[in-house]
Amino acid sequence: MRSERLLSIMLLLQTHGQLPASDLAARLEVSVRTVMRDIEALSAGGVPVYTVRGPHGGIALLPGYRTNVTGMTTDEARALFVLLSGQAHAELGLGQALGSALRKLMAALPAPHRPDADLASRRILIDPVRWRGAPARPGTGPAVDLAVLQQAVFNDRRLRLRYRHGRDNRVRSYTLDPYGLVNKAGVWYLVADHRGEPALFRTDRALSAAILDEPVRRRDGLELADVWDGLRRHIDDIPAPLPVTVSVHRDILPKFLRIHEADLAGPPPLDLDSQPERVHIDLRFRSVAAAEVLLAFGTDAEVLAPAELRQALARKAAEVAARYATAPDHR
Repeated sequence: MRSERLLSIMLLLQTHGQLPASDLAARLEVSVRTVMRDIEALSAGGVPVYTVRGPHGGIALLPGYRTNVTGMTTDEARALFVLLSGQAHAELGLGQALGSALRKLMAALPAPHRPDADLASRRILIDPVRWRGAPARPGTGPAVDLAVLQQAVFNDRRLRLRYRHGRDNRVRSYTLDPYGLVNKAGVWYLVADHRGEPALFRTDRALSAAILDEPVRRRDGLELADVWDGLRRHIDDIPAPLPVTVSVHRDILPKFLRIHEADLAGPPPLDLDSQPERVHIDLRFRSVAAAEVLLAFGTDAEVLAPAELRQALARKAAEVAARYATAPDHR
């Protein structure tokens, strides 16, 4: 991202002093032209950066200039620590480095903003990975104001929520003890206890929310990350997965892989253009019933194994064929 590159340029110049544009380009793995455009952007943004011409020239900052975060506002501090939350860094092996960086950043923050930044990191999580077996559908937008939910979370207050359930479309009311908010692949969720048990609520299904004048009653020793991890594992983890092998037509392979990314049992093929007409893809599902969604691809995706899934899909296909073989029932 360009913002990260601009910050990297400033830190490199602070550390090494004057550096040739070619050296900066090599360190950042971009072109010299990109570096020069970034230097112009820094200058336009008020950073005292300048160039020195000649064989011993380069790019430098005015002596005494230091990048700091003393001018950061409360909202900016919250935003930064929310951005750095989640599991992606740990999965990349950067969890320890991120923790060290956050401690340094926290120490550099103005003292009045430190509690807000720390609270944001514990009450808001970003999880970019979509649910297993679910299509990549963004949320429709919250039915209630996210600011109300955020206020309850940050102020440690109980919450009264009217909620429409997706499984049966029924509306129910709950008194909740919220731990925080999680953005899962573009969809916001409220993580809370209901009667001492963890629960998950999509914010775009909430019909109304009211903050109660009662302190939250969270279970001792638990943070948002702990409760979220348990809920996520309960939904995503497959105790005994059903292995499925599918023969996919090359023309629909990109779409197939995009929809079933979370169901892949191994890495997808890299060079799609060089694949044969039909490609074998290994998947895993919770059950035969869960794998019946593969029928949506028709003959472009043929299940090769297991036999029980082939039989189930054959029955489904026969039912559909029988339905369309007769005139429609207008009753």
